[in-house]
Amino acid sequence: MKTDQQSRSTIWPDQIFKVFLDTGIRQVGYVPDAGHSRLIDLCHADKNIRAVSLTTEEEGVAMLAGAWLGGQRGALLMQSSGAGNCINMLGMIQECRFPLLALVTMRGQWGEFNPWQVPMGQSTAAALENAGVIVQPVDEAARVAETVFAAAQLAFSTCRAVAVLIGQRVVGFKKWDK
Repeated sequence: MKTDQQSRSTIWPDQIFKVFLDTGIRQVGYVPDAGHSRLIDLCHADKNIRAVSLTTEEEGVAMLAGAWLGGQRGALLMQSSGAGNCINMLGMIQECRFPLLALVTMRGQWGEFNPWQVPMGQSTAAALENAGVIVQPVDEAARVAETVFAAAQLAFSTCRAVAVLIGQRVVGFKKWDK
């Protein structure tokens, strides 16, 4: 029998992947992240999606601007600690009116064990909003897919940057034993 956390970790990434297919996402940039691992695996397995492992999140902003210019939709997957790395690049998105769909798995919230994750986890939404990004938080696994779909519609229809912040209650917290 699956635990609640196991169910959460296997259902919402599959639902996001379906949203990617339904909304025409063809490129996915990501910095490896345990919270996105299932979604990353699904993207790599699909021959119609180009999944690109990045060294930094801001590379993904540039990659997706290029994808848009080349006629393709994309999404950027990152952890909340990586959102701060993108702030300067988000100026290009604002100024050039490129759409950006970012899915951010949150850290530094509910059940966090790593004190280094707390500062950025607590300031991610405000930092992104201050950079002109429309932020849509989601803390219920059952609402992740509809939130990602709505964010994709908003981003690609209005050429805006939209970030879905997937709360730590959805992703599940990591357990660290000393």
